[in-house]
Amino acid sequence: MDLGRLMNGTFDIKRIYARPSDADGQRVLVDRIWPRGVSREDAALNLWLKEIAPSTNLRKWFGHDPSRFEAFRHRYRQELDANPKALAELYALADHGHVTLLYAAHDEHVNHALVLAEYLKDHGCKLGHPTGAD
Repeated sequence: MDLGRLMNGTFDIKRIYARPSDADGQRVLVDRIWPRGVSREDAALNLWLKEIAPSTNLRKWFGHDPSRFEAFRHRYRQELDANPKALAELYALADHGHVTLLYAAHDEHVNHALVLAEYLKDHGCKLGHPTGAD
């Protein structure tokens, strides 16, 4: 059964360095490592879901190299397929409304949060602004 189709809310993505907004709904950090220069208070998180982030080995291999992005996308999606517990946490949050997935990567077009948003969409979730644009 595809849990995504049971949700009422939507997902957006946004850099953690962007100012929090009431429109963010529930704010979920989806990075494995805490973002540099951001205090926990300034992050205004509802949840830090490290478990949904790419594995340490995959993250290090990728290194935010655009030439590796397609291979990274494929490998990360395989990791997500094998991670139903973390996905279920996101689905449960979205069942209560809007969720913003927060990430620290500098490149808004080459990062794991984009892949996660695509994955969620492919599994029946609704996206607000899939590029993370405000």
